[in-house]
Amino acid sequence: MSTQAIVKDTRDKLEKALHHLQEVLKSVRTSRASAALVDGIRVDYYGTPTPISQMASITVPEPRQIVIKPFDASILKELERAILKSDLGITPQNDGKLLRLTMPALSQDQRKKYAAKVKEIAEETRVAMRNVRRDQNKVAESAHKGGTLTEDDHKRAQDEIQKALKEYEDKVTGLLERKTAEIMEV
Repeated sequence: MSTQAIVKDTRDKLEKALHHLQEVLKSVRTSRASAALVDGIRVDYYGTPTPISQMASITVPEPRQIVIKPFDASILKELERAILKSDLGITPQNDGKLLRLTMPALSQDQRKKYAAKVKEIAEETRVAMRNVRRDQNKVAESAHKGGTLTEDDHKRAQDEIQKALKEYEDKVTGLLERKTAEIMEV
């Protein structure tokens, strides 16, 4: 295995960890409404747990409101029930055709809790990325011992892996800072 292949594999794995973090952060609540908040909610549709996005159009007409308009009006009650069961903490307003979710303003305590949760999630991602570094260094080490990497290539691979880790940790920090600022804004 070549140095380039090891480094490319490292970057791919780090990118997956970063993408996962981005997806998880979308579902963390802020004062602003976002369609991503209801993405993870599943509705029992004829015995099958189905994502809301496959059953309804989700729009954000105002900064603090999500409107869910089902494609089939007969599932309105099921949608409402699923949202009430979720951990959003929002009671939907049902007008017979669509659901309105009005986001209440977060208290300062809630903001701090969500900011701490985001920080914890980011740290878990950093740990996962460091595990990628450790595993990829083992791959480089075994390639060196197996004779497919020279001493110089082995050292270069370790340096490139460390450089990639640093780059992706900086991206995690940037995401964390943006999400925390979003949570803390009034």
